[in-house]
Amino acid sequence: MTEVLSQDEIDQLLTAINAGGAEADEYKPVADTRKIKIYDFKRPDKFSKEQIRTVQIMYETFARLTTTALSANLRTMVHVHVASVDQLTYEEFIRSIPTPTALAIINMDPLKGNAILEVDPAITFSIIDRLFGGKGDGSKTQHELTDIEQSVMEGIIVRILGNMREAWAQVIDLRPRLGQIDTNPQFAQIVPPTEMVVLVTLETKVNEVEGMMNFCIPYLTIEPIISKLSAQFWYSNVRQGANTENLNILKDKLVNVDVNVAAEVGTIQIPVRDVLSLQAGDVVRLYNVKVGDPLTITIGGKGKFLCRPGIVGRKMAVQITKKMADIDGDDFEEFIPEGEDLL
Repeated sequence: MTEVLSQDEIDQLLTAINAGGAEADEYKPVADTRKIKIYDFKRPDKFSKEQIRTVQIMYETFARLTTTALSANLRTMVHVHVASVDQLTYEEFIRSIPTPTALAIINMDPLKGNAILEVDPAITFSIIDRLFGGKGDGSKTQHELTDIEQSVMEGIIVRILGNMREAWAQVIDLRPRLGQIDTNPQFAQIVPPTEMVVLVTLETKVNEVEGMMNFCIPYLTIEPIISKLSAQFWYSNVRQGANTENLNILKDKLVNVDVNVAAEVGTIQIPVRDVLSLQAGDVVRLYNVKVGDPLTITIGGKGKFLCRPGIVGRKMAVQITKKMADIDGDDFEEFIPEGEDLL
């Protein structure tokens, strides 16, 4: 612990130095052990490490979805993965991308402002070549996109944006829309040059062609939800979504699934030779079944209901009398009023 000198001690020390009783070199200032962090006011860090990590997790999901979607669409091997997530100024991003390039302006509804998806020319022309029936080798000479090529890339980008919506689902119901595609980065001024942005770089490989895709999202755009870009919020939403949202989705998917429903009169085991000798008019005696006993309704091969046979109009039918369930291996019956359910 550093001692603090009193005013009398300071006066005595100065007097001793002036009288030559002590050398000034003997009294050295205590070294400052405080850690100093350099802060550049021209490039203020607006994203914390935790927020950057959350964005990386979101776009790792996006990369997996995009890998599957592009592989199916291009009928070739496509691999996309997150290379880095950084924060920098918008001017630095614009200077880092080539000219010409495919630069998609994306509306981030319901968030305000726009984002940018930049696709490396090598990847752009490889995709176009593949969709036009080639091997996906791309073009060795870079040129501005023609109207037809631009239309093809619009379809690919729209498909990619669908994956982006799913990747952001745990944070916000994002509805990204493609605004326009430019080829000159200087024309894409969505924010001031000194504004901070988060840049997600995705290494992309189409067949044997490698390149980059870059997502540039301004801080002003995601500022309203910046508090949600935390690990605690992210994982709490993942757990809640697994219990409620995903469960509802599964229920919706299962509603229209067809299952086999059968009314089973009874069962019996007989040798195959007896089955081969059966003829019209033969009587087969069932095990432990009487004329007045209820039938069992099986759904997917499992007994679920008891019923009694009958006729509705000119069609055969069964009327449910009881519901059967199995909990911890013990069968129990829940009675249902007769005539309420009719199959």
